[in-house]
Amino acid sequence: MKNLLKKASAFMLAFTLLLGLITTAPVHADDTALFTIEGEDAQLTSDLQVATEIYGQPKPGFSGSGFVWMQNSGTITFTVTVPETGMYAISTRYMQELSPDGRLQYLTVNGATKGSYMLPYTTTWSNFDFGFHKLKQGSNTIQLKAGWGFAYFDTFTVDYADLDPLNVQPVLTDSKATPETQRLMNYLTEVYGNHMISGQQEIYGGGNDGNTELEFDWIHNLTGKYPAIRGFDLMNYNPLYGWEDGTTDRMINWVNNRGGIATASWHINVPRNFTAYQLGEPVDWKNATYKPTETNFNTANAVVPGTKEYQYVKMTIKDLAKQLQILQDNNVPVIFRPYHEAEGNGGLKGEGAWFWWASAGADVYKQLWDQIYTELTETYGLHNLIWTYNSYVYSTSPAWYPGDDKVDIVGYDKYNTVYNRYDGLSGVPNEDAITSIFYQLVDLTGGKKMVAMTENDTVPSVQNLTEEKSGWLYFLPWYGEHLMSSAFNYPATLKTIYQSDYVITLDELPDLKADDKTPRASITPTSVEFDTYAPNQSDKAITVNFNDNTLTALRAGDNALTVTQDYTLNGNTLLLKKEFLAGLPVGEHSIVFDFNQGKDSVLKVKIVDSTPSAAISPVNATFDKAANLGQDLSASLTLNGHQLASITNGNYTLAAGQDYTESGADVVLSKSYLATLPLGQNAITFHFSGGKNAVLTVNVVDSSVPVPAGDLTIQAFNGNTSASTNGISPRFKLVNNGDSAIQLSDVKLRYYYTIDGEKAQSFWCDWSSIGSANVTSKFVKLATPVAGADYYLEIGFTSSAGTLNPGQSAEVQARFSKTDWSNYNQADDYSFKASSSQFADNEQVTGYMNGQLVWGIEL
Repeated sequence: MKNLLKKASAFMLAFTLLLGLITTAPVHADDTALFTIEGEDAQLTSDLQVATEIYGQPKPGFSGSGFVWMQNSGTITFTVTVPETGMYAISTRYMQELSPDGRLQYLTVNGATKGSYMLPYTTTWSNFDFGFHKLKQGSNTIQLKAGWGFAYFDTFTVDYADLDPLNVQPVLTDSKATPETQRLMNYLTEVYGNHMISGQQEIYGGGNDGNTELEFDWIHNLTGKYPAIRGFDLMNYNPLYGWEDGTTDRMINWVNNRGGIATASWHINVPRNFTAYQLGEPVDWKNATYKPTETNFNTANAVVPGTKEYQYVKMTIKDLAKQLQILQDNNVPVIFRPYHEAEGNGGLKGEGAWFWWASAGADVYKQLWDQIYTELTETYGLHNLIWTYNSYVYSTSPAWYPGDDKVDIVGYDKYNTVYNRYDGLSGVPNEDAITSIFYQLVDLTGGKKMVAMTENDTVPSVQNLTEEKSGWLYFLPWYGEHLMSSAFNYPATLKTIYQSDYVITLDELPDLKADDKTPRASITPTSVEFDTYAPNQSDKAITVNFNDNTLTALRAGDNALTVTQDYTLNGNTLLLKKEFLAGLPVGEHSIVFDFNQGKDSVLKVKIVDSTPSAAISPVNATFDKAANLGQDLSASLTLNGHQLASITNGNYTLAAGQDYTESGADVVLSKSYLATLPLGQNAITFHFSGGKNAVLTVNVVDSSVPVPAGDLTIQAFNGNTSASTNGISPRFKLVNNGDSAIQLSDVKLRYYYTIDGEKAQSFWCDWSSIGSANVTSKFVKLATPVAGADYYLEIGFTSSAGTLNPGQSAEVQARFSKTDWSNYNQADDYSFKASSSQFADNEQVTGYMNGQLVWGIEL
């Protein structure tokens, strides 16, 4: 799609997870979850309150001492430490009894907005699932911000994401599928969840001066590889202005001569003035359109026999069928994507539609899908199609789904580099794997259908895809700038992904034309779960259907399992021993059944641990570095049969007898060690002989450091809190707390950071309450680098900025980067605070009036 069609209404996105996510919850939180916090124990802004009743009406059933009452504003913040980078489920136990239509709230993870969520109406304590989100190893900050507010929050829970195993059967909806179509389907289901197939859309309509190979040669010159899937468009074969642009021949060549996979969309047009149009007459392409706002074509009539609209659609399908018949005659299977991106900006009645085929709403759209499916498969006898439906993740999206009996693949078109991105950046690629969206689409069909990125701008990074287990079947960038501009794709990222083991390229495809008649072995089941908690451990039985094959080995990664020690085989029953399974770490694993011929089978093994965990008390403490105020910190252990194994802070392991002492169930952290910690929150992790770790969060302060007096207060936070980023986005608020006006032209701010590679830098003021043109900047290199900074950004103001009167404030939203867009490491920057996502006093940003320090602590 052209990028102009990619603007999505921000309001409609608010309904992403409206309904279907609410369940009745028990009174007590799930003790087996990775992390649960009472709402009243979280960090609350001053406009929130802890309550047990609302307007004199008790709300029984909450846990803890109360619940958080959010009215029309407020932010709830809590920190969770996770053992590894990956996907985690975030949920809340809540009540919302004000609005039957739901109440909008915003979720933020580590400073990045993850979307808006509508809390459904409920008068009982219920659970709401915010979906799966990526958390980094170590400490993560999660915030819930009021949108429309007016809800009560009892607890918040973070747990390991229960990801779908992505095992899809190679069963096509068309039972008469051609052999080559079935072979392609077999291959796609084998790859799905284990690898991602590379793809690229070709330009159509004579673009690139007729050079349809431009994008493909560009990819090959950059990476040394070609994409495995080529995207085509059959729009030029139509009853209006149709011309032979060679698309069908190129599809045959790509599949039969180059060994690739073909996918095709169909931007079928209608006359702009359909009322005056006579069926069968030619229409210049300028007088045709696919936009519902540019035609009087009545889509609702297109499914009503006898109407002119119905007859017109039948004509278009007939023209399409001619080309598909040529492909079928040449043994070319097609991943076919008709009537794509139907829901557009969302809604049931076609209010968000970008294309005429969706303008009459979901019900008519499904009838159009039934019509083309039936016409092509039954009337024209075409059985070389793998039917692909484009979905979205609005609350209304399930209503548009044509049904499992007429859909083979669910597609999603990712355009979030210019629009719909939540990381606060612009002008740079967005390498997010959008994993939360992926698993929402998996859930659309209960995991029965594969999910593909059927169009995209930025290709997600390999790191994001693999860390998050984001199992997209393939990617397919749109042509032109969407692929070749560094604003959409970093060349280095494309080179990495094309040359990675995770992504399949053209040269790595098998011969999909070969008729492999080797009978394949299979296993049942294809996934099991094992609990490492000793009382729950048991061997796992797998039935093997050999089909005259021989099992030669079992492998877990690069390690071969040992027969009799790790497993036994008796006839068709293979027994994975609990002793072997107990040695696997918590998480998902793949056991490969290696047969002498045919395709190997894969058993997905999910390892869980329900062992009762040890606990510590308290979980939060404060240490003051000021002389005579620093004290040892004590923590009491509830061991639950475990033993303390070690205590760590990041990569450092505390030394027993030096950094801490242990006596029975008590641990004392020495003040000499605590005094070495940096200011702010530090996560001290207690490791035990079994079960989960426990974390003591120590807030280190230094009350002996004087705060400079002055009338100016500077508040700040970072719009982008990623540790590694190609753009730093500080947000500043200047507050006049004095009794007299401040001339802004007398004021300077300094933001201290490390450049991480000497390069020229650029600054932008994206917005300011006193006008972006009135904001000045300069980069200053420190004569002597210090810990946390070798540069500072100095913000100033012109005389036109005016004055800041007592009680007034001024905001500046800034952004800067290196001119080559190489990354900064913000994590060690003096002025950077990863845990803050709203304005708060920041003494690491300094302020000056007439050259005199009036706010903050200089380096």
